[in-house]
Amino acid sequence: MSLRAQRSNLKLGAIIAAAGSSERMGDVDKIFALLRDKPLLAWSVDTCQGCDLVQQIVIVLSSTNLKLGQKLAEERAWSKAAVCLGGAQRQDSVREGIRRLKDCAWVMVHDGARPFLTCELIQRGIEAAMETGAAVAAVPMNDTIKLADDTGVVVKTLQRNELWATQTPQIFSSDIITRAYQELRTEVTDDATAVERLGYRVRLWMGAHNNIKVTTPEDLALAQIIAQNMP
Repeated sequence: MSLRAQRSNLKLGAIIAAAGSSERMGDVDKIFALLRDKPLLAWSVDTCQGCDLVQQIVIVLSSTNLKLGQKLAEERAWSKAAVCLGGAQRQDSVREGIRRLKDCAWVMVHDGARPFLTCELIQRGIEAAMETGAAVAAVPMNDTIKLADDTGVVVKTLQRNELWATQTPQIFSSDIITRAYQELRTEVTDDATAVERLGYRVRLWMGAHNNIKVTTPEDLALAQIIAQNMP
């Protein structure tokens, strides 16, 4: 069934994971660093607030930023959003976000440090997720990737045409992602990994090369350049 046919029954909840420590940003808290004319966090949340595919938003923040996040939500009139406290690890924060969503058939997880989310990207993600129950935005690798041993000696050159760099958003059936996090016992670097460990097929859909994650001051400088060309 097409997305258009299911739109009236589509209940998508978005988790904005933003509880990281920003250690690699030095003295700057990346989530509230100004990008053009608004905090970095506001870019992705504004997109979700304005996208009719998204019914609920849960913004997961660290204890340091919780009050700032609540204030920002009030100032920007995020009527769909609730702000909550995250956990020690990213997966703990996502688990808490899942718990806070109510009656959502689909769950989208997005990094608050990826400001250039679009409603069109979300729509294509939903369409991909409907095929298997789980989908991840990703872009093909441009660089040649080497597999090395512990001493730094190349073991193998990997086939570039088989390699993708995953991004967020990542979209899942609520049942699948809930079960994945209930059964997760080890640390994972993204949500799809938790789902893969249960044996589910994860569909890739084409992300965007400008859908960068701001982790370092250099990333923020690049984001400033990208933002100048955004509407």
